[in-house]
Amino acid sequence: MLYVVLFTDEPSHAAVRPRLMPDHLAFLEANKHRILAAGPLRESADGAATHGLWLVDAPDPEAVAALYRADPFWPTGLRRAVQVWQWSRVFADGQRQI
Repeated sequence: MLYVVLFTDEPSHAAVRPRLMPDHLAFLEANKHRILAAGPLRESADGAATHGLWLVDAPDPEAVAALYRADPFWPTGLRRAVQVWQWSRVFADGQRQI
């Protein structure tokens, strides 16, 4: 199943991001079979990241939670909140998927 994971960042912990970015990116690469896409969300092109978004392939929400809890960012307080939604792909790469 596909899941969208939306992270809301804690502004007071923003200094964690550059310090742990190499570890975070290594984590994403090590889990590329599950984390299909990931990246920051900004209010403007030149603004600071305020959220993060992952597209995850996992069997259930518990597996998604285990994955984001293993991310080096998770225990630092950078992630103030997380939301997980099951997602059904109906259009991708210019084509219908159903």
